[in-house]
Amino acid sequence: MPAITAPAPVAPSQGGDKAQLLVVPLPVPAPQNRPPAGSLAPPVAREAAFKRPSRKAVAKTYFGARTTPAPLAARSIGSYAKGCLAGGRALAINGPSWQVMRLSRNRNWGHPELIDFLESLAADAPRLGWNGLLVGDLAQPRGGPMLSGHASHQIGLDADIWLTPMPDRVLTRQEREEISAVSMLKGPSNLKNADRGVDPAKWTASRARLIRRAASDPRVARIFVHPGIKQALCRFETGNRGWLRKVRPWWGHHYHFHVRMACPAGSAGCKDQNPPPPGDGCGKELAWWLSDEPWVPKKSKKPSKPAKKKRGLSLAALPNACMDVLMAR
Repeated sequence: MPAITAPAPVAPSQGGDKAQLLVVPLPVPAPQNRPPAGSLAPPVAREAAFKRPSRKAVAKTYFGARTTPAPLAARSIGSYAKGCLAGGRALAINGPSWQVMRLSRNRNWGHPELIDFLESLAADAPRLGWNGLLVGDLAQPRGGPMLSGHASHQIGLDADIWLTPMPDRVLTRQEREEISAVSMLKGPSNLKNADRGVDPAKWTASRARLIRRAASDPRVARIFVHPGIKQALCRFETGNRGWLRKVRPWWGHHYHFHVRMACPAGSAGCKDQNPPPPGDGCGKELAWWLSDEPWVPKKSKKPSKPAKKKRGLSLAALPNACMDVLMAR
């Protein structure tokens, strides 16, 4: 599977909302295609030939090759960026008011609690003025690290929902690979003195209502959006502002919003993040995110060293139960 060609923002971490400062230009979602049926698969992708790997092996190689869920009781194991998923359930690729995008990735799997949330959000979307959901990545069938893209989305409790409305027809498989989501911003965020707000020609109150509905679900722990979208939401809400606490500014996330569920009951070993800071997050914190500091690189007198290629998490870095999830038949 090819890597995403757009520069990838740092994924929301398990420990909180801080991250190293990176310059992230507007990414363009790129299709990722799996080999067609009958073509040569990656060395470990033939599931019948799976043998118990060494715990030193790179986890994404094995979890990325699993095409079916672990036949175990539903359970999210570990943390959002270091874990796996037992008993995963697939979100149907078409529903009354949703369609799944990028089908070749096989990332429409989640804990049943996440799937139930998405179905209920989609059912409410039309009354909010939103035709339906275009759903991006959830998790792989058994969760775990992905071959490309996200650092999180590992335990079946994360979902990306496009800010592009669902059309009035069923998209073809090819369209679902090729259509790009639309950025809500006026322009790039990594330029000095840039206006990092939303484009009023693209942003609508229906988008704000959809995010408010998602954040108001008690099962949702966080929603990640670009700081410009957070700013628009702060301006939108004139009543109860409690839900805004869950909406966290983050790099990227200007063409979709990222929903993160809290650990469901019965998921022993699932690790929640700490609760978001008190308040609606519309003050000094947001002002920092909208400033140049997080986005514009500082000139360095020393030449930068080439980045070392990361090997990826080993199976030993995941909870012990993830080996059982990986090998379950």
